[in-house]
Amino acid sequence: MDISENIQKYKEELPENVTLVAISKTKPVSELMEAYNAGQRIFGENKVQEMESKWQEMPKDVQWHMVGHVQRNKVKYMAPFVSLIHAVDSPRLLKEINKQAKKVDRTIDCLLQIKIAEEDTKFGLSEADAKELLASEAFQNFGNVSVVGLMGMATFTDDEAQVRREFKNLNRIYDDFSKTHKNFSILSMGMSSDYTIAIEEGSNMVRIGSAIFGERNYN
Repeated sequence: MDISENIQKYKEELPENVTLVAISKTKPVSELMEAYNAGQRIFGENKVQEMESKWQEMPKDVQWHMVGHVQRNKVKYMAPFVSLIHAVDSPRLLKEINKQAKKVDRTIDCLLQIKIAEEDTKFGLSEADAKELLASEAFQNFGNVSVVGLMGMATFTDDEAQVRREFKNLNRIYDDFSKTHKNFSILSMGMSSDYTIAIEEGSNMVRIGSAIFGERNYN
């Protein structure tokens, strides 16, 4: 299968309510354009400089999602164009996004990353910290960010029961938060290895890379 066939496969396979984010990190623009020409318009990157470089080269109807851990000093480089930041894992990062979005007169959509995995390597807010952030006076005064949902990553394990349990927990948190935050519309969970379980547990946005583009290139 080539990239365009892979994109077509997911367009046919995914439920209508599930958005596909093609994770294109480390891949050259030529390969992204194969996906683009097959109809894909949403791409996810995990490094700001790489995303900015590709934004310069790619057609301007592409939506760019930042899916990796974000350093606050890099926010200014993507503020003019990023469509969605998936991994907001601290109040300080959200404050910086609001600051940089204000400078370019934009409102940037964001997801709070919730730590659901039992691994120590994953970033993310606890449920309690996320609830506290959303209720804070500082958050209420942020006029240039819009928190539109949650994101989470399950433990990297072959234990499907554990993965399902973690996704189910994030869906529970999402449903709870949605009762008081009516603009919540995105639950981003599921990658190439576990997206089918994620969808079964309520995900409406999946992040798929290697199953579209092949294994990642590491420099």
